[in-house]
Amino acid sequence: MANHQSAKKRVRQDAVKRLRNRYYKKTTRTAIARLREMTDKQEALKFLPQVVSRIDKLVKSNNWHKNKAANIKSKLMKHVASLS
Repeated sequence: MANHQSAKKRVRQDAVKRLRNRYYKKTTRTAIARLREMTDKQEALKFLPQVVSRIDKLVKSNNWHKNKAANIKSKLMKHVASLS
């Protein structure tokens, strides 16, 4: 395992970052699923900017690739546009 003080600190920091990243990814995936289940267009239009913001934050922190995020956002916007 880690022998030096800086290596031990890095292990602790990585554990905290890993938990934080898991939380952000999971809450974003849950929000995406909620948006896909919505059938009311007005409700979906109000919720869409929040989901897009979460996705953009994951890209900014290098948790998701920008192309993956672009594909997901495109599909979500198509879904919302198709609601009536």
